[in-house]
Amino acid sequence: MTVPAPRARRRSSALGRLLPLLLIGALLAPVGLLLTSTWRQTTDDRDLAARERLGVQYLSALATVTDALVEAQSAAVNGRPVAREALNRAVEEVAAVDARIGVELLSQERWAGVRAKLEALRAPGPADPESAYTAYSEAADLLLALHDKVRESSGLVRDPEADSYYLQDSAGEELPEAVVSASRLADLGTLVSRRPAAEQPRGLMELTGLRVAALSPATDLINNLRSAVEGSESTDLGANVLTPLDTYQRSVEALAAYSAPANGTGVLDPGQLGAAALNTHHAARQLQPVILAELDALLVERIDELDRDRWLIAGAGVFAGLLLSWLAALLITAARRARRRAAMAATHAETSDTPSQGDPWQPAAPDPRTLQSAGAARDPETAQWGAFDAAR
Repeated sequence: MTVPAPRARRRSSALGRLLPLLLIGALLAPVGLLLTSTWRQTTDDRDLAARERLGVQYLSALATVTDALVEAQSAAVNGRPVAREALNRAVEEVAAVDARIGVELLSQERWAGVRAKLEALRAPGPADPESAYTAYSEAADLLLALHDKVRESSGLVRDPEADSYYLQDSAGEELPEAVVSASRLADLGTLVSRRPAAEQPRGLMELTGLRVAALSPATDLINNLRSAVEGSESTDLGANVLTPLDTYQRSVEALAAYSAPANGTGVLDPGQLGAAALNTHHAARQLQPVILAELDALLVERIDELDRDRWLIAGAGVFAGLLLSWLAALLITAARRARRRAAMAATHAETSDTPSQGDPWQPAAPDPRTLQSAGAARDPETAQWGAFDAAR
């Protein structure tokens, strides 16, 4: 009898063992890439907002220096005693801020130049008003350049939101330029009125240029702030900004009126022009801290939102990791069970196909003669014929 050969046990392939891990990797890779990219973008946005807050602090300190500088210039041009204590305090305040955050904002070198110029003004200044006007104007130009540097290095000029962008542009560029130009306009009007008649036409041309330089940033400031209020989701921005903005706008309109030459005369009233410029300066002083405070509040709110987003991203990452781990455990367990069932089936097939050789638990085949005797004993008639045959 031909005995069938035993079947070879099928071995589970390496691909079958690695398939669950490959599936988990295929799911984990895009999820991890998405979460990592989102986390990095959110962190970058938060770092930018935090850096912008440093710029707001620096601009707030520079505003005090700007105010003190234009007041000192007006006093020097009009022959009044210069209140140097206010300018000294403002300089020390900016020096403290620059020592704390100047390295990060890359402003130390530029501030050193501005401070040297301001300290030169603190010494006994020029005797004649014309020289004082020139010296203070040079210091003011350096100060405005420092405003631009702080806005650039802090990232305020790259602010992604419309309302905060308009606020930083107003507080860091338009308002300082408007304050400095309005003060120069009034001081130049005083100087021109003292010049000889032959120099009056040239002085009026200078005043016309300064009038444009003063009114243009003031107009842009008003438009920017109204755009910020209209486009902002903050309910406090309009209530806090519009009232001082209206005051400032009225002062700018008065400045525009008194800085224009009188009809038929071609001359200016330096007293009225100086009073209008002073009112504009006072209105700007009321408006500047409001703008900076609202800008800082928007940045704080943005940082809080980004922090919440980062917590959500971290939670999503943990949840995705747990879910994929659970899925991996299911796949690995299912693969092990499949391999175990395959192994048991192969073992059973080998056992059933192979004949037993002297298995003590398997009953032996019966002897035919024994079966015949047993059959005769069970059949009496057959037993009788068998006895008769034996007697014959």
